[in-house]
Amino acid sequence: MKIYRSLDEFERLPNAVVTIGTFDGVHVGHQRILSKLIETARHTGGETVLLTFFPHPRLIINPDDDSLRLINDIEEKTHRLALAGIDHLIITPFTRDFSIQTPEEYISNVLVNKIGCKSIIIGYDHHFGKDRAGNIQELMKYSSIFDFQVSEIPKQDIDDVGVSSTRIRESLIKGDIATANKYLDYPFELTGTVVKGDQIGRTIGFPTANLNVHESHKLIPAYGIYAVEVEIYPRVPSIESGPYISPQPERIAKGMCYIGTRPTIDDMSRKIEVNLLDFKDDLYKKTLRVRFVHFIRHDQWFESLEELQTQIQHDEESVRSYFEEHSN
Repeated sequence: MKIYRSLDEFERLPNAVVTIGTFDGVHVGHQRILSKLIETARHTGGETVLLTFFPHPRLIINPDDDSLRLINDIEEKTHRLALAGIDHLIITPFTRDFSIQTPEEYISNVLVNKIGCKSIIIGYDHHFGKDRAGNIQELMKYSSIFDFQVSEIPKQDIDDVGVSSTRIRESLIKGDIATANKYLDYPFELTGTVVKGDQIGRTIGFPTANLNVHESHKLIPAYGIYAVEVEIYPRVPSIESGPYISPQPERIAKGMCYIGTRPTIDDMSRKIEVNLLDFKDDLYKKTLRVRFVHFIRHDQWFESLEELQTQIQHDEESVRSYFEEHSN
């Protein structure tokens, strides 16, 4: 997959098969669109192009609305799209000027003149252009004028899989990792850099890596303890223009992740702490991609550090049992 950090970097193709959207989560519903995109390109001899946006359009159109929570950061999304088999990924900066294009300008300037669209595949609820006025009817209207084909993934095809980004977010907020992962078709991930903590975990026999999540609008699951698989990287993976090369971890480890405010220690700030099983190396300043595979329990208050320590021992036993049961 080739990556372009703006439309200006992209050289117009003779036969582009295009889809557009934020694709937050790259979940099983999105994967139906991507499968149709790849199938169409194969049948027409074209190349697949996915146009997405960074930052998320809502952050530009409604800058005072801080409610947006993303399933993927941009690196995680790029990785998932590369695995899906897309040929070209355009990550165009979303600006107010971009957002006020009329649907006709958007189709003419972006899809046809910049990309070379000959086929476009979209989901049933896709909107584009100023005030989101563009839709499937607008695309059909201009398809004969600009000589491209339009294919819509109908509502029933998406609804049949029973999935949406909203439903995944709701599951994660409740700590229902099993449902979220089912709809994603892969484990939900948090990516961040290990920063210095107060090392309280070390004093009770469970040293933790304190994670600073890279994306400020990233959705954080419900407070509690989780069984996790962790990929360890020497630095922050970055998205550069050119051929995409998936970053390779130094090591993959199993562990447990705590998300919460540590009520037993009278802490008020949210912490994300990872304890790796049978692991002794220093993780400071390393980048971790934490994959959530199983929910253990919700966060709770204990009367003493000793009670907390006992409970964490039980949590570790639960995590180890989970991985033993799912070793194949």
